[in-house]
Amino acid sequence: MKIRWLSLVAAALLVGVFSVSAQGRTPIYVYVDSDTNISDWWTNTIIPAFEAEYPQYEVVLTIVRGVGGGNADIANRALAALQTGDDPQVDYFETLNVESVPAWLENNLFVEITPENVPNIVNVIEATNRIPQEIPYRGSQVLLAYNSEFVSEDEVPTTYAELIAWIQANPGEFVYNRPDRGGSGAAMVTRAIFEVTGRDPSRFVPGTPDPELVAQFPEAWALLSSIHPFIYEGGAYPAGNTPVLELFANGSVNMITAWSDQALQAINRGLLPEGTRLTQLQDLPFTGGYAYSAIPVNAPNLEGALALANFVLTPEIQTAVVEQIGGFPAISWDVLPAELQDQFNSVITDTVPTWPGGEYSALMVEGWYNNVATNIDRSS
Repeated sequence: MKIRWLSLVAAALLVGVFSVSAQGRTPIYVYVDSDTNISDWWTNTIIPAFEAEYPQYEVVLTIVRGVGGGNADIANRALAALQTGDDPQVDYFETLNVESVPAWLENNLFVEITPENVPNIVNVIEATNRIPQEIPYRGSQVLLAYNSEFVSEDEVPTTYAELIAWIQANPGEFVYNRPDRGGSGAAMVTRAIFEVTGRDPSRFVPGTPDPELVAQFPEAWALLSSIHPFIYEGGAYPAGNTPVLELFANGSVNMITAWSDQALQAINRGLLPEGTRLTQLQDLPFTGGYAYSAIPVNAPNLEGALALANFVLTPEIQTAVVEQIGGFPAISWDVLPAELQDQFNSVITDTVPTWPGGEYSALMVEGWYNNVATNIDRSS
């Protein structure tokens, strides 16, 4: 088994997986399956802070983003090890959809997280919609970004209806991207659907679309069509989140929908106008989501993994989620520093609607192209 594991590590290194070896102290094997900004954040922030507080441990970080099935492959290996009694050689999954493979839950592969084994889980907000085996630790949500030099505070929309009215009153000043080319644009469209179906995202569940809900989609197309002539350049929809931010950055528009993490990172890097402000709708926020960690029940260092899970949910690290990677905290803003709460008061919400995707998204995208952006060639 040891020889085979060494061979697997060697092969992984050849295809770009980076691993930090632990020496002397008890290792905690952590697998990261997120983009470079997140793996760098783990390397430069979380791990040094954790090891300073828990010197008996050394985090062994392995990055599997873009390698085969990523963390799903490692979880399947852990399941096989659970069934054979072998060492899974993994203690902690930085991000994993534990519901994506039924066999994982059917075989109780992951530890159920409770206040007894991870005390800080009590601070996790209900909006994360976690199941017992999940450890939500960072989130992102679509917001409105606006330039306060040109948009006065008293005219900033607080509801979707007010946003529609503002767009109509300010031709060419607003833009969102095509819903199949980026989540910030998709959020604008799904928010219209929520608006005409009673502002109750819980009615939308994965699987076969509810005919009663789908029958109301034309009302959303009518709503979005009412602002189509007033969108930037009379209905020009960029093909991605980044092009929307670029139009805002160069002053072509003064209000956009944007992912919280992308907008905050751009602000911190000085890429957006000094007058940039972020806000959230108060009647029903735009959609968002969270990244969930998980711990296998057969983790060789279960104690260390649970300590790490608890540490990631401390106010210190959750503050870093906001300040360093532009994410949303998974814990209540109430336990974060008061100055941080004041800074982000306009975007704080305990409601993070989700969209089920799948067939619902197919209908949403098709309906938008066929009824709203009829001037856009979908293949372009």
